[in-house]
Amino acid sequence: MGNGHGAPGIVRDPTMMRGPGIPHVLPHEKVFPIQIGSKLFRLSGASISSDAPSYFSEYFKCQLATAAERKENGEADHGIKTLYIDRDPTIFSDISRHLQGYHIQPRDGSHFVKLFADAQFYQLPRLVSQLFEDNIYISIGGREFRVQKDLFTAPGDTPNYFTLGFAVMFSSTDAVFPGLDRAGLLRPPSIVPPAVPSRSGEVFAELIHMLKGYPLHIRNEAHRAELLRDCRYFLFKGLEQKLIPHAISHNLQRGKDEITIRLEDIRQPGLSITFDAPFQTAPPTGPLARHVQYSDPSVSGWVHYMRPFVDTTPYELIIEISGECTRLDVDAMRAEFSGDAKKRMNRLVEVLANKINVPNARPLGLLMGSGAGGSQPDSPA
Repeated sequence: MGNGHGAPGIVRDPTMMRGPGIPHVLPHEKVFPIQIGSKLFRLSGASISSDAPSYFSEYFKCQLATAAERKENGEADHGIKTLYIDRDPTIFSDISRHLQGYHIQPRDGSHFVKLFADAQFYQLPRLVSQLFEDNIYISIGGREFRVQKDLFTAPGDTPNYFTLGFAVMFSSTDAVFPGLDRAGLLRPPSIVPPAVPSRSGEVFAELIHMLKGYPLHIRNEAHRAELLRDCRYFLFKGLEQKLIPHAISHNLQRGKDEITIRLEDIRQPGLSITFDAPFQTAPPTGPLARHVQYSDPSVSGWVHYMRPFVDTTPYELIIEISGECTRLDVDAMRAEFSGDAKKRMNRLVEVLANKINVPNARPLGLLMGSGAGGSQPDSPA
């Protein structure tokens, strides 16, 4: 209702037209003409003020100041000039709805970059902030996706392809056009919508399904390999560890939990060693030396492993080695490796040696042999 003297439903008090939270940058009840391309828009001062300061508010503030100056000088009032901008009126239709208080949602990646570029060009701080915090819009293998940013909060899943890639263009709400002078910019540069045509949209949809917390039926090892390949491409390290084939079981005889995992899937941060007795690399010295028991470096121990970003407890490690790359001498209890398996085993033993401060120059067989380790070569037994 108005002030009691007008028709029902019509507000005649200008102070009531400003709306809650809208600054009085321009007179809220006044209408300002803006022509975008071939279409004329008329927006109230309240709408323009709702996302200010902006290109529009500054332009019309200058117009109002000029009109006030002419009035003071007794000159004729020529009214407010129409602001003309040679941009797409279809995109501005969405922006005008934003200024009128409606929430606008980008339809796809192409629509998103157009809205974002024009919001920056028109210097609309609230819309830029909204789009900056919005979802990620991207085309994968020709299929459009809208990905919520909070899907990447799980350990190991960020930074990733999207947070790193989008940081180049959308790293700051103040600098979306790197290297360009905004003051002399006649129009924003063309921004290509984000797209990854070389990856599978179907596989990416399954990865997003898993990131949302849903289980996924892995049809076969070829299917698992596709998922792992794209996990590594998009840098979803946490999700990758969940997809790696493994088995966790309980050893009744030892009363310990064990994890079986392929040699090529072992990652250094997850490795640790637990010895059956305190491990020392040299006899103790000092007055109490004769009272301290020294453990020979060949004392037995157990290698433990926990999948990075996934497991919270280490398990005793059982390594699965596939392919014809291992020769086992049962009588001597000795294994010989070849090819990639040999390289990986050498690297594994070096990592374990570093974890217990054993010099690499010492025969690595000391770590795994049950005796006579000094006669073994540097490759692990």
